[in-house]
Amino acid sequence: MQKNPSKFLIICFLLLSAALRLEAQEKIPDPVKVTTVEGITEYQLANGLRVLLFPDQTKETITVNITYLVGSKHENYGETGMAHLLEHLVFKGTPRHPNIPQELTERGARPNGTTWTDRTNYFETFKATDDNLRWALDLEADRMVNSFISAKDLESEMTVVRNEFESGENSPYSMVIQRTLSAAYLWHNYGKSTIGAKSDLENVPIERLQNFYRTYYQPDNAVLVVAGKIDEEKTIQLVNEFIGPIPKPERVLPQFYTRDPDQDGERRITIRRVGDTQLVGLAHKISSVSHPDAAPLVLLSTIMNDNPSGRIYKSLVDTQLASFIFGQTFLWKEPGIMMTFAEVPKEKSMDEALNAMIQTVETIKTTPITSDEVERARNRWIKQFDLGFNSSEQIGLQLSEYIGAGDWRLMFIQRDRIKEATLEDVQRVASNYLKQDNRTIGLFVPTENPDRTSIPEDVDVMALVKDYKGGEGLAMGEAFDPSPANIDSRTTSIELENGMKLAFLPKETRGSSVNFNFTLRFGSEENLKNKGEIGAFTAQMLDKGTATKSREQIKDEFDRLKAQVNIFGSASTLSIFGQTTKENLPGVMKLLKEILLSPAFPKEELDKMILESVTDIESSMSDPTSRAFNRLTRHMNPYEKEDPRYAKTFEEDIAAKKAVTIDQVKDFYANYLGANHGTGAIVGDVEVETILPLLEDIFEGWNSKVDYARLQGRIANRPAINEAIETPDKPNAFFVAMQQFEMNDQHPDHPALVLGNFMLGGGFLNSRLATRIRQKDGLSYGVGSGYSAGSIDPIGTFQGYAIYAPENLEKLEIAFKEEIQKVLDEGFTEEEVEAAKTGWLQSRTVNRASDNYLSSVLNGNLFLNRTMEREQLLEDQVNALTPQQIQEAMKRHLDLNKMSIVKAGEFTKE
Repeated sequence: MQKNPSKFLIICFLLLSAALRLEAQEKIPDPVKVTTVEGITEYQLANGLRVLLFPDQTKETITVNITYLVGSKHENYGETGMAHLLEHLVFKGTPRHPNIPQELTERGARPNGTTWTDRTNYFETFKATDDNLRWALDLEADRMVNSFISAKDLESEMTVVRNEFESGENSPYSMVIQRTLSAAYLWHNYGKSTIGAKSDLENVPIERLQNFYRTYYQPDNAVLVVAGKIDEEKTIQLVNEFIGPIPKPERVLPQFYTRDPDQDGERRITIRRVGDTQLVGLAHKISSVSHPDAAPLVLLSTIMNDNPSGRIYKSLVDTQLASFIFGQTFLWKEPGIMMTFAEVPKEKSMDEALNAMIQTVETIKTTPITSDEVERARNRWIKQFDLGFNSSEQIGLQLSEYIGAGDWRLMFIQRDRIKEATLEDVQRVASNYLKQDNRTIGLFVPTENPDRTSIPEDVDVMALVKDYKGGEGLAMGEAFDPSPANIDSRTTSIELENGMKLAFLPKETRGSSVNFNFTLRFGSEENLKNKGEIGAFTAQMLDKGTATKSREQIKDEFDRLKAQVNIFGSASTLSIFGQTTKENLPGVMKLLKEILLSPAFPKEELDKMILESVTDIESSMSDPTSRAFNRLTRHMNPYEKEDPRYAKTFEEDIAAKKAVTIDQVKDFYANYLGANHGTGAIVGDVEVETILPLLEDIFEGWNSKVDYARLQGRIANRPAINEAIETPDKPNAFFVAMQQFEMNDQHPDHPALVLGNFMLGGGFLNSRLATRIRQKDGLSYGVGSGYSAGSIDPIGTFQGYAIYAPENLEKLEIAFKEEIQKVLDEGFTEEEVEAAKTGWLQSRTVNRASDNYLSSVLNGNLFLNRTMEREQLLEDQVNALTPQQIQEAMKRHLDLNKMSIVKAGEFTKE
């Protein structure tokens, strides 16, 4: 056979390249270890590249993030937006990676690139394998110096970036922030947006972009972060193998020395554009992030701008001078800026809002900051830092900000300074920076007729409209009344010959959408022993392949049918829910029939599922939230080991999942699955006469071969516990409390407990627990409670939770108990109850406006032999409640002495 000359030459070239690369690799000096801080180790390659490695074995992913020390600050006249435009072009390909988006997709990566004032970064998060890591390092090495940056790509990408520019122009918020920055900075490029000027985007020559690229995209101007499930020694050698051969450039980076002079008077800008929003804002120049003032300035910003405890929030929003406020504090490598903006309703006065904002800032001298304000702000910042540090991926990306500001270790220095900042420090920076002569005022004034002069280009209108047909708009649907009575009147229920019950709620919907929800029930407590994992895996395996379609083909077909379908289950149920359109619903049902009645159960898919499940468990074994929930759930669980509802330890769960075999899955499917005890509901633009025969074809003859008896729930009635679990090296802690008592949703006290919990810990941030623990004490970012009651079994459950810093454990637990006891002793006010009724009742209407919610409720009602009348009854009962009835019901059932509490966190660390 004659050889292919082209292929032969390519092979020779690759072999030669590999040989030359190996030869070059042998000459590359080893990386030098620089320092280690809190698990992050810095190395430096001979060509100047700095490398940060952050191993995290709790994750099954790796994040590769490379930061170039170039941003909008480094752009010259005529080059605005160049750093951001270059970021787009670097995704266009290299000789070894000509189609980067395709490669990222094929690797299942979660990628992006971002541009800011001091830096540009590119990252990809992917499954932790050696092959993926080598690919990612090779990609970053190649696009560091070999990106195409071609005129052809610039031509196509410029319009994309211009569109991004124009979208920002549409936002009053973006415009007022940008114009305020441009007024605050006279000479420094921090006053220019990263998106750049439209004229520069449209006209920048490719040669200038290429020169910009060659100057800044070099190893001595970059910091590479590799975080996740990595072996440190092996990874740094791989980095040296792929990026080490790039030579250190001979060029000298330009030095930027422009600094703004001290501001010598108040500046003001006014934007007049079409819009519905009035905006007022103040901006004050501040220090760089590396300066010691940065930490107290961060706390000051929170004290002023926090929602709803901030001083400006209270002076503007609480008084209804503004609808809301938001703050932006930019801490950069060079002096930054602190900004506050408020949205003012059309009927309100911008002048009054602005004067109130200015007065609040200026009276900080006569109304000094308090220690409570400082501690609240400090707790908020530290908590957010700790939450972020739980994720190696997030930290890997957050490091880019500090790298751009001078050094990655600034992240830890800033944290330490935040912890050490005193009340005097915060008061000092407030007095120094919040001065009138250091102030810039920004106003956005909406007007129907902006008085601007614009010279438009000529448009050939006839050519524009010639042959224009327009598109076909979506069906708008009907104005549907989501009241329980109307839903019942429009719902049709049908029972199939094998006993399966179906409900249909036809209604005209936007885009002719249809939602469906099916639940199949099977088995009994006796015949389901030791089959918990088998049942769950069987459900997950159904859409992983059929007799005629692979997993990918099934997904492709659902995509073609514009359908989102999810299938999951347990030992005793199989649940199917999804959404599609009226046109595609018959096709979806036919595909669903194939999935349910002729699954292939490929063993390799089960193996992948087990590996994924085990990895998820392993990654959660050191997590405070998972540990706390696992301990509490096990304590409250009343079932024996062989019961599928038994709460396992992490180790038991791993062992049980690993023990599942494909033969067990096939046997479970053959004997247990069936529709004769099932229910289902379809809501939306559905024709019952068209779909019913298809459903009969799927479910009519598909019956379970084993006896069925509903799994009856019970309460453990175990003594309360209060335990702390140590989770080393986890800065954030988790608190969870639970009590069970006899209660079902038909009990006379149920409505009172529903609304009582809504006020205690449900709803949004105005619940009792959130107001005390988050808003007042600043102890927790996320805090709340939940209550549920069985529809059949008399099992009521109350649960409270909070995340917090471990050192605040005692304060948080005291606050949690005090708020509950206060409710039991004093109850709620009439004002609280009336406001809660309004909010809760409206939320119910909002829920019923969702077809997905309706399909779920109608499906459940078939099983419970109920109609929507039950929802109306509950709402009427809640609406009739008095504060005394709510307090008495909560006193009858909630008891702190019977409440089990588990805390997990790093409590022993000093």
